[in-house]
Parts: sequence; structure tokens; C-alpha cells
Amino acid sequence: MSDFRSPSTAPDGLRRRLLIGLGASAGLALLARPVLATAAPTPSISPADAQAWLTASDEVRNPPGSFSLRNTLTEFRGGRQSAQSVLTVFARPARNGGQYDNLVRFDSPARDAGKLMLRNGLDLWFYDPTTRASVRISPQQRLLGQASNGDVMSTRLALDYRADFVARETITDGERETRETIHLALTAGREDVPYARLDYWMDANDQRPVMAHYRSVDGRLLKTAYFRKYREVLGQVRPTETVIIDGLDPDWVTLMQTADHALRDIPAAWMQREFLPRFRGE
Repeated sequence: MSDFRSPSTAPDGLRRRLLIGLGASAGLALLARPVLATAAPTPSISPADAQAWLTASDEVRNPPGSFSLRNTLTEFRGGRQSAQSVLTVFARPARNGGQYDNLVRFDSPARDAGKLMLRNGLDLWFYDPTTRASVRISPQQRLLGQASNGDVMSTRLALDYRADFVARETITDGERETRETIHLALTAGREDVPYARLDYWMDANDQRPVMAHYRSVDGRLLKTAYFRKYREVLGQVRPTETVIIDGLDPDWVTLMQTADHALRDIPAAWMQREFLPRFRGE
């Protein structure tokens, strides 16, 4: 996964290989090209129905109840792998029935092993076992490449955003296949979420997330994400890979891969800041 050149600059032999398989890291560069979308005439979807679609998409992305997973982040700069981190995420529905609480353990690289991030309600903390200090951080801060602190945590978008129907559109997805989608515009209901606005495309047949544009308050494109590599995970077909492309530099790409999903009883004590120095979880 070290060679990540654009097809337009690669030698002919390599270019053919890139065009054949998106599974290779170099093939991700193809996704940075503009996505052509066509809007088909369709009756408007009510705000309530748009919100219901977003809720259904949340259920596709997230297993039910408490769970854990491994999240591998790989950053590509200028066509080559530049960094990688492996995290274990423990997610537990909040006691008030709202958003997930998350505990994230850094497994690699070695210099970060054992460090923790905790999201409890609206609070996000970073803990370093070498100093035994926990400091408040922002979900908007970058963790690796285009992935922010908030991106690696399990979330229910429908709880943080208001969804409005835009159009029914035909787009090219992360597997370079044509998909009929529902395009929603998401507006943040709070200031502490990672992104103020999103354009969000879901499969028109099964509410699976296909693509998202993450935007600033003034509408500037920050990054594009493609949700792909759908697999059977804990009773439902879910995306196991997200390709994230910088809004200004298409050669800056982050690949986020999830694996080892497991339903488990996550203790409520793990989601408390005071517990971080005692955490030995597995």
C-alpha cells in the first residue's frame, strides 16, 4: 500500500492495473475526480421523512447496543503512504438514550500505544498514560490525515443534524458503480459537532450511506468521503471502509478501515473521565 500515484501520471502498465482494481490503494485516486450527478424529477420528501431516512442510515452504519471494533487509519500524501494508526473503539449507548459514549484506545504506532480518547456526552477528553493527565479536546481536531477525532467515534447523525431533502440523484459510488441515491442536506443542531454542514447521499433502495461532503459554516468543502466495502457485520450489511479526500488537495487521502466488530457489554465505568488511569480493557 505504499504506491499511490494518480492514473494520469502513472506508466501505462501501472495505469491499467489501477483502473482494474479499486481494492489497490492506488485506485483510490480515481475517487478524487469530480462525481457527476443527475437529478431526477421526484416529489419532495418531508422533513420528517428526511430525518427518518437519516435515522435508518445510522442503523446501517452502527451495530445495535454496545460494541467494539478495530479502526485502521492510513494516510496517503502525494501518492504514497505517509502514516498509519490502529485504534480500538469501544462504543456504548449513552444512559440518557442519546448519542453513543466512546472510549478509543491507541494500539499503534508504538509511540501512541495506550493513549486514550473518551467521549462522554458533550465532553471529549484525551488521556496520556505517561503523564497520567487528561485534557479536553475538540472533535474537530485532526487525528490522522483527513480523519478527525469525531470521525473515528461511533455517532448517530440523526441526533446531531437536521436533515432536509435535496433531490433524487444518480451518482458514482466508491466502487465506481452507478447508484440511485437520495441526497440530503444536513445542518448541525449544535456547535460542538465536527462539521457544521454535510451533503449526504444514501442508496435510494436500502438507506446505505454512499457519499458525503463535509462543509464549513460558510459552505466550503472540507473533504469528501465514500462509504464502501459493504460486508455482513453483526447481522446486517455495513460499510467497512471509508475513503476520505481533502477538499482542496485530491492527493491527500485517508483510508479508514474497520474490522473485528463484536457485540459486548461495555461497562458504564469505562466512560468516566475518572476511570481513565485505571483502564486496562480488552
